[in-house]
Amino acid sequence: MLTIIAAVAKNGALGKDNQLIWHLPADLKRFKEVTNGHHIIMGRKTFESLGKPLPNRTTIIITRNKDYHVENCIVVNSLGEAIAAAKEDDNPYILGGAEIYKQAMDIADKLDLTLVHHKFDADAFFPEIDKNIWEEISRDDFSKDEKNQFDYSFVKYQKKSPN
Repeated sequence: MLTIIAAVAKNGALGKDNQLIWHLPADLKRFKEVTNGHHIIMGRKTFESLGKPLPNRTTIIITRNKDYHVENCIVVNSLGEAIAAAKEDDNPYILGGAEIYKQAMDIADKLDLTLVHHKFDADAFFPEIDKNIWEEISRDDFSKDEKNQFDYSFVKYQKKSPN
């Protein structure tokens, strides 16, 4: 099982200038719960935006730079190598960025998305979700509140079985 996890705005926005462009504590809390104890796979820029390995997870960083090294992380040079490095985990998570998501869409089994019901100015976007390939299997909708400044939904998709 390979799962893509992301927070995506109404217009597909993921981030700008290698940073998140919204703050939703409910999404961060859920992300921590869902990925806890798993391998997390991400590109170098996404890792650098986090600044450090996340606790209680095995961090796998994809980079073209053969000399890149980060203490307490696994560094690989392709998505295929990253998936191989996570083979002990029954459900590793792909954390992005946009190019890694694009590469992973064909091989992922599930999408675990936080949909932010707002449009943002961005320079990184999530790939389009082809409804012929992906089937929505659950959705929980939430309204903005004192901690979360936008309406949002937690939505899970799974790849449809070939006919």
